[in-house]
Amino acid sequence: MTVPQPDLHHDPLKSAMTAIERDVEIAVQDLSRMVAVDTSFPPGEGYAPFADLMSELLEPLGFDFERVTVPRDLWYVAGGPASGERINLVAARESGKPVCGLYYHVDTVPVAPGWTRDPLSMTIEGDNLYGLGAADMKGTIAATLLALRAAKECGVSLAYDPMLLLCTDEEGGLYPGIRYLAEQGMLKGHILNFNGSAAPRVWAGCFGIFNLQVTITGHAVHAGEGNRTGAGVNAIEGALPVLNALAALKPEVAKKSSKLAPPPHATGPLRPSLTIAAVNGGTAGGQVPAEIKILVSRRYAPEESYEAARAEIETAIHTCLAGTDLKLAVDLVGHLIPTDDPDGPHWPRWQKALSEGFGYDKQDFAKWGAASCSDFGYVQKAGFGPEVLLGGLGRPESCIHSPEEHTTRQDIIALAKSILAYLAADFSADSIPETRQS
Repeated sequence: MTVPQPDLHHDPLKSAMTAIERDVEIAVQDLSRMVAVDTSFPPGEGYAPFADLMSELLEPLGFDFERVTVPRDLWYVAGGPASGERINLVAARESGKPVCGLYYHVDTVPVAPGWTRDPLSMTIEGDNLYGLGAADMKGTIAATLLALRAAKECGVSLAYDPMLLLCTDEEGGLYPGIRYLAEQGMLKGHILNFNGSAAPRVWAGCFGIFNLQVTITGHAVHAGEGNRTGAGVNAIEGALPVLNALAALKPEVAKKSSKLAPPPHATGPLRPSLTIAAVNGGTAGGQVPAEIKILVSRRYAPEESYEAARAEIETAIHTCLAGTDLKLAVDLVGHLIPTDDPDGPHWPRWQKALSEGFGYDKQDFAKWGAASCSDFGYVQKAGFGPEVLLGGLGRPESCIHSPEEHTTRQDIIALAKSILAYLAADFSADSIPETRQS
């Protein structure tokens, strides 16, 4: 009888890296199924079916699941555009190792005008994968599944127990799912946040953002009576001074600057901004419009005060409507606070893992922040961190939040290799902080 001899040349991690390249089409199929589930926010009605899909895809990998629903009274704004249960899926696989949380927001922005492809049916053109959320950030989930399947198939020993955090309402709203998990004490270990870019970047933090729903109310009458004294109050016409005042405030806000390090090759400092994001009002040509809603979005630097920035906007609005017959309501319908410097002991290892996957050199990395926003300011405020690792699939050409959003097979492969390397016990073992501490 011949006794099988062990393959002394077998390298599980190397084999898994090869498997990632070989099996990328499985990740493409997974991403196609994810894109087909409409998780746009607002309104946020697709979270339950998306949790069902993720449970199906993760169950063969040995994960246990917990669905955590954010209570309605925390996120719902009366009269706002949000609806549907806020279901967050926590998928854990605990074996006693240190935990590494892998974070994804599963919501997307709504479909914007201008798509030439079906945004909810993934289109494959060469290496490009088009679909709403393909880069931001369902493609990062597909990359993670690709990495975990390769690790299981090839017997890669992991340094960390992965905990997937598939969360709601990052794209807007008052109470992102990761905030609720943090405040409920459900987070463990340290977290890799995949809401970032495919770039050699060390995250320095980011701006905050708040959204105000401005509702101006007049009095509706037949349009033929609108020119009779006291007959009606046209809300849209009455709002014109408000819109002009907001437009005048916009360049004043943009004169401010932040000390937060800008991205490489930026032409100047990071600056706050004010945007009139949506305007809705009126019903028909035969009626004097009784109501107009204006959505105002304000990005603010870490050095700014949210209270002062909001007061500046509200003062401008109130001044325009003083002495009129119009009624005014201003409601906070979304708020992400700034994220402080998320540096920490795991960053050097994550840089090595990114270099393994994407081919970066050590000298390629730079530390910079962004005027884009994150829900991880709430995570830090809840006492978890401040360290947060950052990676993702975003590139300038990815059209994130725009028509024709896409990612590529090669970036999914690169991110999957980075994730596998970071989790693997045999990758740069001397850079695992928990090993050094023990």
